[in-house]
Amino acid sequence: MSRADLRLVPMTPRDPHEPARAASSLELFFDLVFVVAVSISAVELHHALTGGHIVDGVLSYAAVFFSIWWAWMNFTWFATAFDTDDWLYRLLTIVQMGGVLVLAAGVHSAFADGDFRIVTAGYVVMRLAMVAQWIRAFRGAGPARAATVTYAVGITAVQVLWVAALLLPVGAFRLVIVGLILAELAVPVIAESRAPTPRNAHHITERYGLFTLILLGESLLASANAVIHAVQDAESLTPLIGIAVLTLAVTAALWWIYFWPPHHLAIDRLGSPLLYGYGHYFVFAAAGAFSAGIEVEIDVLTGDSALMSPAASFTYTVPIAIFIGVVWLLAIRPHAGRAVNLIVPSGAVLVLIDPLVPVPVALTAVILAGVVAALIVSEPRAVDADGGALVDV
Repeated sequence: MSRADLRLVPMTPRDPHEPARAASSLELFFDLVFVVAVSISAVELHHALTGGHIVDGVLSYAAVFFSIWWAWMNFTWFATAFDTDDWLYRLLTIVQMGGVLVLAAGVHSAFADGDFRIVTAGYVVMRLAMVAQWIRAFRGAGPARAATVTYAVGITAVQVLWVAALLLPVGAFRLVIVGLILAELAVPVIAESRAPTPRNAHHITERYGLFTLILLGESLLASANAVIHAVQDAESLTPLIGIAVLTLAVTAALWWIYFWPPHHLAIDRLGSPLLYGYGHYFVFAAAGAFSAGIEVEIDVLTGDSALMSPAASFTYTVPIAIFIGVVWLLAIRPHAGRAVNLIVPSGAVLVLIDPLVPVPVALTAVILAGVVAALIVSEPRAVDADGGALVDV
């Protein structure tokens, strides 16, 4: 290794209008490690739901998924502003990957016993590695220097609170989680109001799109594995074939819906880029939870679920409806005509309630096919910040 390889690149703000800015191989590697934790969380959610522990399962999933999503989002926005891709930047990023693997090791304890100690330990490792990145960015941040200080101090303070909360009894810890989450969410709001960090809209939305693809692929894989395993115990293959077709149809429809609008325009359109980022918590969580719902439905067919239809069907229709509804609010609504803006949210509502119909599996596929058909015959429109239509995109 030469001396040049050991030199650090000055961490200065990246040009937010840098052309052809694409996700790096390190960012893609980062995403894959995070999906390990998402996959384990979805498995635990499936076990909780099929065992009839709906409230505890959903709350545990929401809390664990927040820690995964929040660490991922903070790295993603930091990278778009200050990525240097030198050895120290890579090393600190790999430390965050190690933290998420520690977190993943504690997911079962969090679901089964309400014990978040390992999850919190992994989370704090990820967040402190992020603090080191912000401290490094301070020197060359220029106008964004005040933001780097706020991020470093704010994140550190909240991590101290997370560690202190572990001293509380399990029941009390669950009560303070909401306050700690709000504190985490407040740090970027305060920092960006002081001195906004640069953002490359195309790079950010590409990162979000790639992570969405990975999550949809993980759900498809998990659902396929569940179907393959259930074939050994099922008395009839027909219902399993129906679920397999539904899984592919839904995953394809969610992909089509997500990538229909021009996401890079949504960040400025929403007034604050944080709204786009925060809203994706629900998109990502729903994509991750979809496979758990499919597996619950399969358990019903094989007689291994404490839930029975139609209640069990809500475990997959709720994630689908949330995914579609939030994507519509974040990105589709300002770029669609009146017909699309009626059909898409209506489709989300119909999917949500279709377990009340005797053939919910078939109806879900039909509803989503109708939503996709509406998008096919329409073109998204570019819209300026004041809401005026510009051109088709």
